[in-house]
Amino acid sequence: MEEKIELNIDNSDLEDVVKDDKKMSLKDQKSKKMWLVFLIVGIVSLVGGIACLLVVFLKPVEERKALVFPTIPSKVEAEKTYSHLTGEAINADLVNSPAYCIQVPNGLDGARPQVGLTEAGVIFEAIAEAGITRFAAIFQNPTSAVIGPVRSLRIYYLNWDTPFDCTIVHAGGSAEAENAVKSGSYRNLTESYAYMYRGSNSSRLWNNLFTTPNGLAQFNADYGYTTSEINGFSHLTPEEAEKTRIDGMIEEKLNIVEATEKNTSELTPEVSDISLRFGYVAAFNVNYHYDVDSNTYLRSFGDGAVHEVYKCPTESLGEVDPESACSLTQLAPKAVVAMVVQEGRAADGYYENITMIGSGDVYIFQNGKVTTGTWSKASIGEQIKFTDSKGDEIKLVPGQTIVSAVPNYGGVDY
Repeated sequence: MEEKIELNIDNSDLEDVVKDDKKMSLKDQKSKKMWLVFLIVGIVSLVGGIACLLVVFLKPVEERKALVFPTIPSKVEAEKTYSHLTGEAINADLVNSPAYCIQVPNGLDGARPQVGLTEAGVIFEAIAEAGITRFAAIFQNPTSAVIGPVRSLRIYYLNWDTPFDCTIVHAGGSAEAENAVKSGSYRNLTESYAYMYRGSNSSRLWNNLFTTPNGLAQFNADYGYTTSEINGFSHLTPEEAEKTRIDGMIEEKLNIVEATEKNTSELTPEVSDISLRFGYVAAFNVNYHYDVDSNTYLRSFGDGAVHEVYKCPTESLGEVDPESACSLTQLAPKAVVAMVVQEGRAADGYYENITMIGSGDVYIFQNGKVTTGTWSKASIGEQIKFTDSKGDEIKLVPGQTIVSAVPNYGGVDY
């Protein structure tokens, strides 16, 4: 006997099943569509990438490098301006500021200590008379509150001053020098209390005439002198000078970055001590000791006394005695130049007659080394040139330079 099985299915349940089936079908359809989109995008990207690679590799090598490794623009540094007087970096607005060539004494009659010499870019040193040396100190943009003392002029100082296109600052001079500075096209500031003043320190005797940056600027303003076309010595740039110093002191060549990290006390200078003999009076002979740490030449006199000068505040103090407002410091140039000159007495039997135009031996001390060669000066208006044994020009390091005219009967020892 057959058994009948009845399925009692609710119509509402059947409808729910059908609905769920449709939902699953739609979900699968969407999923398939999404995967299809991803596949198409992937194929397009792959084709695009292959096309880009083909474009790159079909180009020349240099163009390929530029595409794959694009150049990052480097920061362009502004061109530096260097002083024509010292070779140091300077504001471009100040490079043609007026220069001043000031006659400064060095006798034992109250001239020492001098004032403001640390700010002079170049100092010429020579015998003025009777074996006593004197300076022609050249300044540009001075800020020292006091400069001096100011003394008389000699013809050879005037000739050395001329290429610097400076105001000649002095208190009278030899007849030859006075005639030359008055008859030539010089900016001539001789003793004048409108631009100079007398100090009250009685120990200075007649070496008590001083000037100030304000006084010098006022003179130039009164006479319309606004600029100077300085024809200075040839200089290395500061970077070249530092590299030359390091390369000359150690065997292994170092770049500037490495050099700044090296302990300078470990470096050994080639020449540590210099002696310049102007004559037979020790007080006017000069000694220098090279200081490695500061890369300067500490100056003293032949009798052992340290050559101290007054360094004054930068603000204007008015007409004061330097002893009351300034502090002492040792004179220490960056470079020392010893020119051997033919020297004797002038026709008057008192003043000196020194070779100005011509040539002679020269010893240049800088960076702890010495370079021997020849100095030459073709005319009054031309600057002195220094050349080595090969005839190549010797460039000076930036900073203060003292040029000493050592008589042929004197000597240069190191």
